[in-house]
Parts: sequence; C-alpha cells; structure tokens
Amino acid sequence: MHLLRLLISFTCSLIRHQALGAVLLSAVIACLSGTACAAPVSLPGLHVDNTQTSVSGLSSGGFMAVQFSVAYSSSIVGAGIIAGGPYYCAQGEVDIATTRCSCTGIPFFSTCEVGPGSTNVDRLATITKSAAAEGKIDAVSGMRAQRLWLFSGGRDSVVPPPVMQDLQAYYHRFVPAAQVRLVQDARAEHTFPTESFGNDCGELGSPYLSKCGIDTAGELLKWIYGPLNPRSNSPGGRIIEFDQAEFVDSGRASDVGLADSGFAYVPAACDNRPGTRCRLHVAFHGCRQNASTVGDDFVRHAGYNEWADANRMVILYPQTTSRFLRNPNACWDWFNFGRNDPDYANRNGRQMRAVKAMVERLMVQRTPLPVRTCFTATNAEHVRAGRAYDRFLLAFAYGSNQLLGFDNSFTTSSLQQTGPTTYVIAACP
Repeated sequence: MHLLRLLISFTCSLIRHQALGAVLLSAVIACLSGTACAAPVSLPGLHVDNTQTSVSGLSSGGFMAVQFSVAYSSSIVGAGIIAGGPYYCAQGEVDIATTRCSCTGIPFFSTCEVGPGSTNVDRLATITKSAAAEGKIDAVSGMRAQRLWLFSGGRDSVVPPPVMQDLQAYYHRFVPAAQVRLVQDARAEHTFPTESFGNDCGELGSPYLSKCGIDTAGELLKWIYGPLNPRSNSPGGRIIEFDQAEFVDSGRASDVGLADSGFAYVPAACDNRPGTRCRLHVAFHGCRQNASTVGDDFVRHAGYNEWADANRMVILYPQTTSRFLRNPNACWDWFNFGRNDPDYANRNGRQMRAVKAMVERLMVQRTPLPVRTCFTATNAEHVRAGRAYDRFLLAFAYGSNQLLGFDNSFTTSSLQQTGPTTYVIAACP
C-alpha cells in the first residue's frame, strides 16, 4: 500500500502532462479499489465433463440459453430460463422481438402485442424441425433428455408471463412435460431473483438482480442435475478474466457483439487437479447486465459460484458489449441485431460459434504442473516470460493479479506457478 501511495504522488506530479497523468492516476485509483487490476488471459483447458454441460440466462440471456440449448441439444443436459422465450421467437426481425416476444419497442412508435399465443408456438416448432432436418441445428431428439427450469415474474413488464407460458408450450412439443418446470412469482419484475442481493423484488432496474427470497441459481441447478451438495457460504475458487477475442474469427470480439473479456468461476477442486472431472454451466447475463454496465454484480452475486464451489462445477460467464444503434443495451443476439448474421440462431451463428468454442476449450485435457514451480527474476523478465503483465508501468502477476511493483529491470520478484495461467508472490527456495 505504501508503494501505491508513492505511485499516486508520482502520478499527480505528472498532471502537467495531462494525458499521461490522467491515464496513470485512473489506473492507480482503479487498482486501489480492486476494480481494474486484472488483465485477460487465455481461457485454460480444465478437462470438464463433456456430458454434463448446461446453460441458463435472464432476458436476452434467457433467449440465448434457449437458442444455445436447442441448436446444440445433443451436448446440453438442461437449461434454466428466466424471462426468455421460444426458440427463434424473433424470426430475425426486430419488430417481432420487441412487440410479440417482449415489450421493448420504442414508446409511441410501437405497441406491445404480447398475449397468450403471441409468439406462434406452432410456427416456431415447425421452424425448429426444419432447421434440424437441414442440419443447421442438432436433431430435435437431442432435446428429449433435457431438464428445463423456467421462471416468470408476475410483474414482468419486459417479457410478460404469456411469453414464458409460450416457452413452456414450445418445450412440451419436444420434451416430456415432467421434465419442464415453470415457476411463477407474482411479486417479481423483470429480474434475476436472489435470496438477499439486489433491488426489491418488484423493482425494475440495474443490476437486474433482486432479493425475492428465491435462490434462482440453486433451484435451476438442482432441477437440471438432481440433488446437489449444500452450497458453500464462502467460495474458495478463483474468477478468471479471459480473452474472448481468440474465439472470434476476425480476432476482434466486438465484431460479433462480444466484450474483449469474459469470466469463468473455477472452484479449487476443478483447478489443475488431474483426474478430477467437473461439470460446466454457462450463465448468460441479460441486457444491460454485462460487466461493463453492472461491474461484477452478476458474476459474483447471482448465486452460481456458491453452488459450483460445493459441487465441482465450472461456471462460464461470457460477456457482450454495446454497439451504438445496433445493440445499445449489450443484449445477446437472439434477433439478428446487426442485420448481417442470418445464421444467428443456429450452429453457424457468430456468437453461437464463439461461445461453443469457449465451452470446447474448457473441455480440453489440462497439462498437470509440477507441485512447486518457482521463478525469481526481474519484473521485466517476468513480463517477457508471460508470468506477469504490464499495466501503466506496473507489473502484475498473471492469474492472481498481485502487484509486483514497477515493470523494470531493477526490481526482483519471486513467483510460484499454482495453475496453468496463475502465478502468486512466494518465497522460492
């Protein structure tokens, strides 16, 4: 902390050089608050069980979870949908997305038409079967074994209950009714319900997490997987911030509406433990619920990590970004927001392929590390070797994001490698 105070003093002395001073001061203050010291790393292979993948999501994330679980039905065991709707609900049209699948149209320019049957379930079921017959999505028979947990708020003004009721009817076309559970709560607005974190249950607003006395993450995971160990009250795993660009063909995540960084929660039991197979759950945030908008609220407080920690489960939190005019609310692409991805809802969709590639990366066999691998070197050497990264003249250890000091050839640090991409400050022999 003494070093950081010196850095602030040093940075303030540079204010006369306004551009550099402002950047450095922002960086140091951010590091002091613990909000911006991380740098994305490559998503590691963790050898997760390729037969135990599930998905969930709120709002656009709910629509995306449906989309993903239908298109890749042969490899998804279940889904939790909060305020979503049937597969291909928007049919590639913004007007349908905002008037029949939700009530999100521009006031005075559009009218909400949501009501019983407004999504046209029969047509959507036919489209699903045709897409499968054409090989664009997995065979619909893959859905038959899935377990689906659905939640609808009685006060939801964004995705009103009739849309979720249509989703239930859609699933009944492909999945035994006993495997589909619809939970309706008269108090809830458009939100991801939690036991005690967030807004009042009937309030609409950021971060779209509300204390409704409902452990949504736990309920949907238990429905999908069956009995689980009690959740951990103090998760001991780590949150990885990883580079999403490497999963996009162009190498630019924003080209497909993704943020530069995504996140993954990795329990200690799943982190570099040869012979341990963990489940994987993909949690899709909602519109205006991405990390750039709500910080780490969804990643840390939705409730998934506590269950993951006690049940050997990795949680993947892919992230979107806003795009002026096309997608200002950082929604997932369930309606072809850019008007340039006709495959958005099938296995060739740009966001679909990117998230699927993330899932497949996590399934890759990991390479066990020596029990203790230590490196003593200058901070500049650590950065060049990939054990640390530079941010505004400072060096930080990869994975742990611990501050080493200035990135130069005069300061020496000792780092111990504790995971595939994780280094911590340690006393090396």
